[in-house]
Amino acid sequence: MKFVLKTILGEINQLYLQPATLDRFNKYINKLQGDTKGDMTLPIAGFNPMAKEHMLDKISELEALQAEKIMEETIHAFNKDLGEESDRHISVVLNIADDLAGAWTHFYTTDFDSKFKLNAFVSRDFCVPYFWTSESYTEALIHERTQAYLLRTQYWIQHGKPIKLADYFQQESFVCSKLSKNTPTQETDVFSDLISHYNTHRNSEDYNLIFNFFYGDKGSRSLGFKEFGVQGQTGYDLAEHLAIKEPSSVEPT
Repeated sequence: MKFVLKTILGEINQLYLQPATLDRFNKYINKLQGDTKGDMTLPIAGFNPMAKEHMLDKISELEALQAEKIMEETIHAFNKDLGEESDRHISVVLNIADDLAGAWTHFYTTDFDSKFKLNAFVSRDFCVPYFWTSESYTEALIHERTQAYLLRTQYWIQHGKPIKLADYFQQESFVCSKLSKNTPTQETDVFSDLISHYNTHRNSEDYNLIFNFFYGDKGSRSLGFKEFGVQGQTGYDLAEHLAIKEPSSVEPT
């Protein structure tokens, strides 16, 4: 397995420079699907084909930081650490999701899908790091975001589709363990209720519960989903905490 960057910013920039008409939409669909309706030959579904001018500004921000060069360097180092000899090449394609003015982009559901619903990508040998129009980009963010999605793809290939809450959490624990920071930001006691909730429901396959664990009642409420009392710290926070506090463990106790 080897990851290879597919540059995309210049191509998408040229698309956005065209008037926001049906012709631009059709050109986007052709890039996405190729010659087969419903297929995906280029993973650009995170981009809004009818995006407004602020998307050009966000592309310019990333280009000014040489984002794809940073991604390429990150990928090169990741491949060296993998140390695998394989003919399988996985194309890494940056996406920018518009959570500011994109009518069809909801942050929570799009973020969840980009991290956990990877079958359509992995089966076509794609890895798709997501960035957001609401973010302020930095070199560190680009490096860490790229690495995180490389790790998710690696984990997905090795372990397959997550089914239970425990599967989802173990994936994110694996990612955090490789991106571990040095200093805990919270005391373990802060997570006691969340750990208890996790241990009670770790075998649950309920999408609403799993979604709520990672995005809390705030995320669930914004979509009209059932709430489970997850407030403040979420599953992502717990995975990061464990990676720092108990790096040898991927399960809370």
